[in-house]
Amino acid sequence: MKQSWFHWGAIVSLIALILLNLGWELWWAPLRSGGSWLVLKAALLLLPLPGILKGRVYTYQWSCMFILAFFGEGVMRGWSDSGLSQQLAWGEIALTTIYFVSVLMFIRTGRPAAAHPAH
Repeated sequence: MKQSWFHWGAIVSLIALILLNLGWELWWAPLRSGGSWLVLKAALLLLPLPGILKGRVYTYQWSCMFILAFFGEGVMRGWSDSGLSQQLAWGEIALTTIYFVSVLMFIRTGRPAAAHPAH
């Protein structure tokens, strides 16, 4: 039951992160007026989506490290940008954190309990 919550937490936060990155770079606060090529970073977020939707543990494992690049971008832009772009960066930080924690907890709750030898 708990694992299901973490599975949905990962799915929702990943899809929200994709939508945030699309909106950010196309309409809300692009680096250049009219949009920028930086919108392609949203396409990178599509890579783990099929595996996350299917609950594949291997995808959860590698995407846990993959998402840290987006966390780093959020931190840098949250620190250096201003206005709406800065607020979107804080949103990116929040979504990547939710994703990261959901992934870790999904993996942790999915493992069978380790047998502890008697001391």
